Amino acid sequence: MSFEAAVHAQAIEIDRLAIEMCAAAGSGHPSTSLSLGHIVTVLMFSSMRWSPDYPDYPTSDRLVLSEGHAVPIVYAACAKLGVKIGKDPANRRSMTTADAMKLREAASEVDGHPNPMEGFPFFDAATGSLGQGLSVAAGLGEAARLDGLDKRIYCIVGDGESREGQITEALDYIIDRKLSNVLTILNCNEFGQADRVSAQQSAKTHVARLTAMGFKVVEIDGHAPTQIKAAFDEFAKISNNPSAQPMAVVAKTVKGWGASVMHGSGWHGKPATGDAMAKALAELDERRVELTSSLVNSDSFEIQPPSDDPGRDYATGDFVTLGEVAKRMDMATTLQTGKMATRRAYGIALRALGQSNGRVVALDADVSNSTYADMFKKDPSLASRFFECKIAEQNMFSVAAGLSAAGKVPFCSTFAKFVTRGYDQIEMAINSGANLKIVGSHAGITLAADGPSQMSLPDVAWFRSFSTMRDHRGNPGCYVLQPSDAYAAYALTWAMAEYEGACYMRTLRADTEFIYSDQTTFNLGGFEVLAEGRDVLICAAGYMVHEANKAIDLLDKAGISATLVDLYSLPFDGEALLDIANQNNGQILTVEDNYGGGIGSAVADALTGSGDAFTLKQMYVKRIPKSAKTPEEVLKMCSLSADDIVKEVMKQLQVV
Repeated sequence: MSFEAAVHAQAIEIDRLAIEMCAAAGSGHPSTSLSLGHIVTVLMFSSMRWSPDYPDYPTSDRLVLSEGHAVPIVYAACAKLGVKIGKDPANRRSMTTADAMKLREAASEVDGHPNPMEGFPFFDAATGSLGQGLSVAAGLGEAARLDGLDKRIYCIVGDGESREGQITEALDYIIDRKLSNVLTILNCNEFGQADRVSAQQSAKTHVARLTAMGFKVVEIDGHAPTQIKAAFDEFAKISNNPSAQPMAVVAKTVKGWGASVMHGSGWHGKPATGDAMAKALAELDERRVELTSSLVNSDSFEIQPPSDDPGRDYATGDFVTLGEVAKRMDMATTLQTGKMATRRAYGIALRALGQSNGRVVALDADVSNSTYADMFKKDPSLASRFFECKIAEQNMFSVAAGLSAAGKVPFCSTFAKFVTRGYDQIEMAINSGANLKIVGSHAGITLAADGPSQMSLPDVAWFRSFSTMRDHRGNPGCYVLQPSDAYAAYALTWAMAEYEGACYMRTLRADTEFIYSDQTTFNLGGFEVLAEGRDVLICAAGYMVHEANKAIDLLDKAGISATLVDLYSLPFDGEALLDIANQNNGQILTVEDNYGGGIGSAVADALTGSGDAFTLKQMYVKRIPKSAKTPEEVLKMCSLSADDIVKEVMKQLQVV
């Protein structure tokens, strides 16, 4: 009974602190925290192999709190254990109870939801947007397998949260990939925010569902220490066996355990204060006396230390040009045709990168033969670093966040239209500081025949919004890249890999003519001047560079001298672009094959910030397009053809 009594005593201690923390903050989720007190105690004080002094040590077992709102209970445990916190790894300090009482303060590392970038390295990713943590855990499990580490990944999922579709995506993925080193822990406390959870999320239904999916399911009382430990011990026995059946624990818990005043509906996200808080703490004290009568002074926990870091030496070779790689792959004749789809150039670059950089991994969502990520998969030396996520894009992006947290450089590819399904997951990954590379193929309206259900149109504006802010490292939150030819796509893929931070690159379905060569250098934040004129500056990117090039020739015949800039990166060097605009009488036209809020808005921001006098006209997709047989047809449909560009320039310059 001594272990059981010790767990009860420690759980009640951190339960009390969780209540006090939330009361001090004036917000938080103490009732959910109390449902996890015993599970967190057994995990962090006994079952996990880790060190409070080195909470992010590479070989440590990991805990992902998918129901991130329950974080006060983890913070409370960390305060008791003196877990190191701080944004600067060289100057971390041991967390104290005083730190815990600063929950949700602006200057505190103890943020409202888990986030490693705010100075809490115990966590691997920002969670709290429900449904994402199990996918992150799967990514951590994949990375451990790649690195030959026997680390165990524990993920706590709320029962109400489990209705999120991404949880099903993650469960499917874990079974598909036989990730026996990932333990799914369902916290079945029966209550969501507004009311009880659906019967579909009951413990009984979870057991049946998880069993049917292929998990070995253990059902426990989430407040019974010996049952909790037995389940975790069983997981430990099979976690390093890649052929073992993945496990899941269904824990029946009580929301507000130990404090009847906090039971039932109405307490989600509500701290107990005044008399309610006094009553809750008094009840917990009574439970402590009741449950710890066998506790003796010698009863204690022994945290299991992590194994020594074997030290992984990843290959990082020098940049290899597209021409050189094409020769190696017997594709020289392909280059001689003078055109290639940027999506294909991405696949070539991804394979070359994988051979050069051991940290690069590739993920795809059942379209790798269209995105050309299959070039990575088909290389026998890289196949183990390719992760097929099937049609589950949200899971894919969060798995990538987990891989990134473990030191990998994940490239995620799918159709650009389907990237939009993962906007929340991508934003959470950016919040986490994930080194995420996203490549959306078949971008823009020139996809043509497949119609608007397959066209990415608001994506540039959404990703561009992240380019306007700074991430935790002080860099743009995300670079948006739109290569116009194969050489640009190839080089920018390498540039993405070298950059520590999020990037989104659009690639095209259609073959496009070469504009550049191996001698052209591409940088994040750069642009290329393709034609120099004096009357008007045209800024375009991706496919529209080619259409603008046609317009340049037509304008030249009409006696108008136009400058063309390939604005392949957002953000870009604003001052340099303004200099070019001034050389063209301040007349600027932007052209893009997506809805507004992209290139045109970025240029507008640069212009208004300068204080100079400019005239800016924006051309973008201003209607819902439909399918057409050729890119030319859909460009005309949306008034974005070369002829339309010429007409707009004539109108802007008031040329009759």
